[in-house]
Amino acid sequence: MKLLTCPMNGPRNIDEFQSFGPVRARPDPNATADRDWSRHLFRAENRKGIVIEWWRHVPSNYFFLAERDLVSNEVIRTFDVSELPERA
Repeated sequence: MKLLTCPMNGPRNIDEFQSFGPVRARPDPNATADRDWSRHLFRAENRKGIVIEWWRHVPSNYFFLAERDLVSNEVIRTFDVSELPERA
């Protein structure tokens, strides 16, 4: 059984979680064409390396972030959204 540590609920079975993909910078809505918005919403980067992703603990509906290595699938750490550094 694979465990994922929820920052609020502690270690839980991975089946209790839902992934929502990587954290991405939001494009400027005033300077972005529809074509750019559709690319932002529907195109995945599909890169190797470490990424910060949105996750949700389904029973408690708690959203948090996980830093994960996409090559080894190892979760490096999980943390609350308030700990995310400001993005440019």
